[in-house]
Amino acid sequence: MRYSVIGCGRWGTFIAWYLSSIGHEVTLYGRESSWHMKRLMDSRANDYLTLPDKVNLSTRMEDAPEADAVFISVGAQQFRDLCRTLRAYGLKDRPAVLCMKGLEIGTGCRLSQVAAQELDPSVHAAVWLGPGHVQDFVRGIPNCMVIDSDDEPTKRTLTAALSGGLIRFYLGGDMIGNETGAAAKNVIGIAAGVLDGMGLSSLKGALMARGAHEIARLIGRLGGKEISAYGLCHLGDYEATVFSPHSHNRRFGEAFVTGTPFTGLAEGYYTAKAIVDLGRQVDTELPICEAVYASLYEHVDVRESIDALFRRTTKREF
Repeated sequence: MRYSVIGCGRWGTFIAWYLSSIGHEVTLYGRESSWHMKRLMDSRANDYLTLPDKVNLSTRMEDAPEADAVFISVGAQQFRDLCRTLRAYGLKDRPAVLCMKGLEIGTGCRLSQVAAQELDPSVHAAVWLGPGHVQDFVRGIPNCMVIDSDDEPTKRTLTAALSGGLIRFYLGGDMIGNETGAAAKNVIGIAAGVLDGMGLSSLKGALMARGAHEIARLIGRLGGKEISAYGLCHLGDYEATVFSPHSHNRRFGEAFVTGTPFTGLAEGYYTAKAIVDLGRQVDTELPICEAVYASLYEHVDVRESIDALFRRTTKREF
């Protein structure tokens, strides 16, 4: 197959590397002004991997829709503008595979909803979600991930085309639950980093149990399956997000509480705002997400946020 990958950051570059490694013809697209793209053009390498010569590099985004499928890995808050650009370039009659996790601030939309609103109706959106870090994959350490789509043939075709020895893909069955859970786990990752930075890592067990429970409740309110919060896209991604030294969101949370500079992208920062707004729209309590939001956006001291969680009225565990 001929595939286009849009987004030349850490994950987009890995996707191009992976798709090429399992035999597909791949072109990786990035903005001419992007320093990530400039570096790849100069050396075909970044901090994580070296692209093989057979992966094409291009800044001509207007050529991307010519591939059999388009894989997208950009910041969630920039996705709507990209969709409008791709529609203007004539993207039709092929899958758009969304390889990022987040919710849109202001609307609370899942990214597949943004795609449905902005792309041509003939484009079937799919999502590629689940645990795994580039640093592990390029060392040959395997993991399990999920492909989901509201279009069953698209989902099955992609799963068959993308499976290899490095990644075992599962067929998703709940776009609401998988997208919401995948976005929310980044907020939980920030909370985990805060605990690490405060020397409270022993609370991570409670964070995982209660975090999955509150996100399951939200998924149910949104019309998804609560059990999805316990699958690969949320709870199954906690090891990579809550514990791994590679997790940008965990590292951001730790840096935030210790006052250490952090220059990477932590998508959970934006998702915290979007998910709290979404929870209020559907009248769902999200105490952990709200505590993260209060510290990040309302400048509430993190110790006060944690104390507030402990002072909540007694609840039944289930």
